[in-house]
Amino acid sequence: MQHKPLGSYRISAIGFGGAPLSVPGRPEREQAMSTIHEAWENGITFFDTADTYSLNEHDLGHNEQLFADTLPPAPGCVIATKSGLARPDGAWIRSGHPRSLRAACERSLLLLRRDAHPLYYLHAPDPDVPFEESFGELSRLQEEGKIEHLGLSNVSVAECEAALRIAGVAAIQNRYHLFVRSSSDVLAFCEARRILFVAYSPFGGPGQSSRLRQDPLLQELANAYEASPYQIVLAWMLALSPLLLPIPGATRPQSIRDSAQAVRLRLAPEDLERLDAYTPPPPAQG
Repeated sequence: MQHKPLGSYRISAIGFGGAPLSVPGRPEREQAMSTIHEAWENGITFFDTADTYSLNEHDLGHNEQLFADTLPPAPGCVIATKSGLARPDGAWIRSGHPRSLRAACERSLLLLRRDAHPLYYLHAPDPDVPFEESFGELSRLQEEGKIEHLGLSNVSVAECEAALRIAGVAAIQNRYHLFVRSSSDVLAFCEARRILFVAYSPFGGPGQSSRLRQDPLLQELANAYEASPYQIVLAWMLALSPLLLPIPGATRPQSIRDSAQAVRLRLAPEDLERLDAYTPPPPAQG
C-alpha cells in the first residue's frame, strides 16, 4: 500500500468510507465488521466516519462504534470523524452550533476510546450559524488538546479561505468522482496550499455502481488492464494529484479488497488523458 501525509501521520493512499455500513440499507453487524477488518488486512489505515452515520437521531454513533469495536488500537490506524449534521427522523440537516459541535466531539471521544481525535472535520457549514463560530469552536477544541488536526467537509473555496484565517486545516473532504468534478476548484486550492483533499463517493454514491460497470470507456479500460471498473476510477483519481485521497465505501469484504488493490494499477498517459477529458453518456432512464 502506498502512503500519503496527513499532518503528523502517514496514511494509506486509499481510505475507507464507513457511511454505507450504518445508514439505511446497511449490512448485518458481522458483515460490517468483516468488511472493516478486510480493509485493514489489505493495507488501508485511514478510516472515515461521523457521529451521524446512523439510521436516525436514536442511532447516533453507530458507525463510530463499529470502527472502535473492529480496528486494533495500533499507532498507524487513523480514524477520522466529524460533526455538524443532525438526523431527526432519519433526515439529514445541518447543525453547526458551537454547543452541538462540542458535545458531539466529546461524545465521539468516548465512543472511539481515545483522548484526542487525529482528524476531526466540520461535516458541513450551517447557513444558520456564522461559519467562524462553528469552525472557531473546533479550533478551541484543538487548543484544548481534544483534536490533533482540523478538517472541513462539503465546503467552497471561500469557506476554506475563511477557515484558514482561524486555524490550520489538514484535510478537506468533498464529493469528487469521474462523473461529477464540481469540486475541482477546491482540489486546486488544496494543491496550492499542500492540504490533503479527501474525495468521498469516488464511485458516485448510492445507486451508481451499475452505471460504472456499464460505462463503455470504463469497460474498455477494465478489459485492457484486467481490472475492475472501480479500480480504473481509483487509479485515475490517484494519478490526478499526490494530494488526492479517495475513500470508497463498501458493505462487503470483497468490494473493499478490490478497491485496495487499485494502488498497484498504473494507467498509461494516453488513458489518463482520455479519462481526464471524458464526458460520460447520460444515465439510462427508467
